[in-house]
Amino acid sequence: MYQLTQRQKIMTFSGVIMAMFMAALDQTVISTAMPRIIADLGGFSQYTWVSSAYIIASAVIMPITGRLSDLYGRKLFYLLGMIIFLLSSVACGMSQDMTQMIASRAVKGLGAGIMMATGFTVIADLFPPAQRGKYTGYGSAVFAVSSIIGPTLGGYITDMFSWQWVFFINIPFSLLVIVLFILFFPDIPPQATDGKIDIFGVLLLTLTIVPFMTALAAGRGDPVLSGVRHCALFVFSGLMLVCFIWNECRFKNPIIPMGLFKNQIVLICYAVTFLTGFSMYGTIVFIPLYFQGVLGATAMISGNFLTPMMLGLVLGSIGSGQLLARTGGHYKIQGITGIAVLFTGLYLLTRMGAQTDLGTAVFNISLTGLGLGIAIPLHTIAVQNSVPYHMLGVATATTAFFRSLGGATGLAALGAIMNYRFSDAFLGALPGILPKGVLVDRLTQVAMSPRVLVDPDIQARLQIYIMEATSHGNAVFQDIISVLKQSLQYALSEVFFIGMWAAGVALLLSVFLKEIPLRRQHQPSGQTKA
Repeated sequence: MYQLTQRQKIMTFSGVIMAMFMAALDQTVISTAMPRIIADLGGFSQYTWVSSAYIIASAVIMPITGRLSDLYGRKLFYLLGMIIFLLSSVACGMSQDMTQMIASRAVKGLGAGIMMATGFTVIADLFPPAQRGKYTGYGSAVFAVSSIIGPTLGGYITDMFSWQWVFFINIPFSLLVIVLFILFFPDIPPQATDGKIDIFGVLLLTLTIVPFMTALAAGRGDPVLSGVRHCALFVFSGLMLVCFIWNECRFKNPIIPMGLFKNQIVLICYAVTFLTGFSMYGTIVFIPLYFQGVLGATAMISGNFLTPMMLGLVLGSIGSGQLLARTGGHYKIQGITGIAVLFTGLYLLTRMGAQTDLGTAVFNISLTGLGLGIAIPLHTIAVQNSVPYHMLGVATATTAFFRSLGGATGLAALGAIMNYRFSDAFLGALPGILPKGVLVDRLTQVAMSPRVLVDPDIQARLQIYIMEATSHGNAVFQDIISVLKQSLQYALSEVFFIGMWAAGVALLLSVFLKEIPLRRQHQPSGQTKA
C-alpha cells in the first residue's frame, strides 16, 4: 500500500477542502447576482436554468467520474475538474447572452461534479475508515458554510464590482488549488485494468439522468417544457434506466457495478442518503418562504434565518465526525441519533404557525440542521468501509449522486404539493370573505402562487383593486392577506410533514443497517476485482 508523509496529507487535504468549497460556493454565490445578470443579459424566462444546468451536469458526471477514477487514478480527474471549472468560470463572466451563460454553467457543473465526486474519495485515500470520520465531517461542513456566506458574498461582489466578478473571483483560487495538487497530490496508481471504458454505459447513464433531472428541474409551468414533454422525459428516462442496468450486468468494467446494490450496507445507505437529501433540500428552500410569507419578515432577514440551521449542520457534521473517530466507529447508533433529531426538528416545523415566535422558529430549524449534520457524513463512511478499495471511487460518488437526486426529487415534489395545497386552501376560504363587487375570477389568479405575500408590488396592486371594488376595501384586503398567510402556513406544514415522514422512513431503514468495525488501514490494492 502507498505511504504518504504527513505534509502530503495535510497539503492534499487542504487542496481538497478548498476545491470542494469553491464548487459548493458556486451554487449559492450566484443567487444574489442573478437579478443583475438578468438585467444585463435578458432572458427572464430562462432564469431557473442557470442553476438547473449546473445541477443536472454535476449530477450526471458524479458516478461516471467515480468509476473512472477507480480505474485510472484520482489525480488526473481532479486536475481535469479544476481546469474545466477554471475555464468555465471565465466563460461565464464573459457571457454576452443567457444562452451562453446557461451553456457555460452546464460546463462548470461538469467541472464541479468531477471535483465533488472525487473529493470525498480522496479523503478516503488519505485516511483509513477509523480515522476518516473527523475529516469527512469537515468536508460535509463545507456545504453548510458556503450556504451561509454565499448569498452575502455574491451580493457584495455584485454591488462593489460587477456580476462578472462573481465568476472571475474563482480564477486565482482555482490556480492556487491546481498548483497545490500538482505539487502535493499523491499520484496513487490504480489497480491494473484492461483499459476498456464502458462508453455505452456512460451514454445510457447520461440518457437516464439528464431527461429525469431536466423534467424535475423544470417544474410546473416552466415555459420550456409542457406537461406532455414532462411525461415523455420521464418515460424515456425509465426506458434508458432498464437498458443501463442490462448493459452494466454484461460489461466487465461497468460504470456502476450492479454488485454494489447486493451489499446490504451500501443499499440501505443509498436509500437513507436519498431520503435525507429529499428532506434537506426541500426544507432549506421553503424555510425562508415561511419566515417571509407567514411571519412577515423581510427578504434579507428571512434569508438570514437559514444561518442558524446551517450552523447546526456545521456543528453536527464536525462533531459527528470527531465522535465517530474517537469512540470506535459506531456509525449505526450515530446515524439513528442524527435522523431521529432531524425527524424531531421537522415535526416541530409542522407545528409552527403565524403566532410562533422567532425564538421558537430558530430553535426548530437549528435542531433540523443539527440532525442533518450528524447524519450526512456517517453514511458515506459506512459505504466506504463496506466496499473493496478498487470500488471506493464509484461507491463514494454514487452516494453523492443519490443525495443530489433526492434533493432534486424533493424540490420538485414538495414544490408541486405546496402550490396545490396553497391554492386549494385559499380558494376554499375565499367565498366566505368576499363582498359583492369583488370578482372571484380576478382573485383566483392570486392562488396560483404565494408570491403576493412576498412581493410588495403585487400586494399594492391587489389592494388598489379591492379598494376600488368595495367600500370596505381595506378590511377586505386585510382579510385576504390573513387567509393567504393561513393558506401558506397550511401548505408549508404539509411540506414539512412529508419531509418528516421521509426522514421517518430513513430512520426505520437505519435500524436494519448492519454495523461492521471500521478498518484501521486501507485494504490492500492487490485485491481481486469484482
